[in-house]
Amino acid sequence: MADRLTRIAIVSSDRCKPKKCRQECKKSCPVVKTGKLCIEVTPASKIAFISEELCIGCGICVKKCPFEAIQIINLPKDLDKDTTHRYGPNTFKLHRLPVPRPGQVLGLVGTNGIGKSTALKVLAGKLKPNLGRFNNPPDWQEILTYFRGSELQNYFTRILEDNLKAIIKPQYVDHIPKAVQGNVGQVLEQKDEREMKAELCNGLELNQVIDRNVGDLSGGELQRFAIAVVAIQNAEIYMFDEPSSYLDVKQRLKAAQVIRSLLRPNSYVIVVEHDLSVLDYLSDFICCLYGKPGAYGVVTLPFSVREGINIFLAGFVPTENLRFRDESLTFKVAETPQESAEEIQTYQRYKYPTMSKTQGNFKLKVIEGEFTDSQIIVMLGENGTGKTTFIRMLAGLLKPDSVEDSDFEMPEFNVSYKPQKISPKFPSTVRHLLHQKIRDSYMHPQFVTDVMKPLQIEQLMDQEVVNLSGGELQRVALCLCLGKPADIYLIDEPSAYLDSEQRIVASKVIKRFILHAKKTAFVVEHDFIMATYLADKVIVYEGRPSIDCTANAPQSLVSGMNLFLSHLDITFRRDPTNYRPRINKLDSTKDREQKAAGSYYYLDD
Repeated sequence: MADRLTRIAIVSSDRCKPKKCRQECKKSCPVVKTGKLCIEVTPASKIAFISEELCIGCGICVKKCPFEAIQIINLPKDLDKDTTHRYGPNTFKLHRLPVPRPGQVLGLVGTNGIGKSTALKVLAGKLKPNLGRFNNPPDWQEILTYFRGSELQNYFTRILEDNLKAIIKPQYVDHIPKAVQGNVGQVLEQKDEREMKAELCNGLELNQVIDRNVGDLSGGELQRFAIAVVAIQNAEIYMFDEPSSYLDVKQRLKAAQVIRSLLRPNSYVIVVEHDLSVLDYLSDFICCLYGKPGAYGVVTLPFSVREGINIFLAGFVPTENLRFRDESLTFKVAETPQESAEEIQTYQRYKYPTMSKTQGNFKLKVIEGEFTDSQIIVMLGENGTGKTTFIRMLAGLLKPDSVEDSDFEMPEFNVSYKPQKISPKFPSTVRHLLHQKIRDSYMHPQFVTDVMKPLQIEQLMDQEVVNLSGGELQRVALCLCLGKPADIYLIDEPSAYLDSEQRIVASKVIKRFILHAKKTAFVVEHDFIMATYLADKVIVYEGRPSIDCTANAPQSLVSGMNLFLSHLDITFRRDPTNYRPRINKLDSTKDREQKAAGSYYYLDD
């Protein structure tokens, strides 16, 4: 009996189509054959129902279902006692809750679809937890009794009795213009309860767009606007769902400082963030979420920041003696020995001249440089410094205004480009899209194992392109970009919308592909951990964004990072266990030591 309930059955509502199949799940179930109603499907029912009490976990229905709509998952022991919320029969289930503490920032880390946004809704009081009883949900009295003796009891009591105000900054900022009318200044004026408008507009660089309509803002501007709208209001609970997407490194640190400035002795701040170096910089303690995306999620106990992120990367929770991922993720960066004798013979070298381009009020100067094949060059700079302009000049989409060496012929490069903004207009499924755009690659076994398998494109094949989420679109776009035969791959912000785990997988895919195919990649990336993992060389952009900027020649990772970080006035150290870069707190001993020594980026191998 005790063993019976630690199993859940998930039936995917968008995949299960009882009218289009022969109900193989029901016909093949051994329990149904004994006369018990373990799987019920009637012609009228929209999806199959699987009874978790009667299911014996044989998994035959999983194999027989033609649409792969069923998952039977054995849960770790003792989880059935602490279900916090379940949406309905055979659907996602969340176990436990993160525990916010007044006056501290709680960071949440975990893959997409694991219940972070559900946990935020419950903690904001917008979703009443049903403790897994979706048929007869408990009342608040019972919920409070359930959380008795934990810090959550005080938290929920405060929400109910003191009527705490909670504000969430949503995950997808692109939807904001549909809900908010008016220009930036007016909206902030209406919401300004803390008389902070001038200060916030300064800190989040909103003064340039203060008269602009909300509908005309770019992704990064919308993100900063959304953070300002939350920070400008008086509330006891502030929640930020992925505050760093679309922002460049400098803006991420600014946003982190704004979020930390909201702390008061009895206010709560909760942040979901996939850029691990920013999460590290922002949080006071961390809860990891693990489980199976779309099926169930489990929240761990709170850990210190360093320990929490390392547990997430290691894929092992020592307090529960539980492994939730097969391999651990590390960031050992090997310094590539440049210019050794045999390298000169093997690599093809390419040069580009010093050139400049003026667009409107913006002037970009590119200093001549060279690159070789099998190399990834990461472009580091703030938004608006002309990274995309440079990429488009290399691709031959833009002609430079002046080239210093007039005899120099710009080599004709064949270019594959993944833009920063991806808009899905394709009217059919992912399978058709791949078939139409990169047929040769997607039939090629090497491409399937190197790119499509790790990016988990298989699961998306039969979905309509227009219905994909941000992260799914990003993976398909990466697959399309790498699948197109080219000399140079230009990849603009591959980490946007991906969760921390997928970011590391995507970096590995790009790195392996570029080495195997002996091509060159130029990558624009603001996630520090991804940028340092990918880069063989870096191009640092200097100057005033949107006015005049200079793109330096490609240089080695350490010297380039040092230059870039010295502009930002931050220093990095490395974590001794998995070598991930960590931002030093401003003016800490380590920060002062490294600045004095001039080593902003610390690569200690």
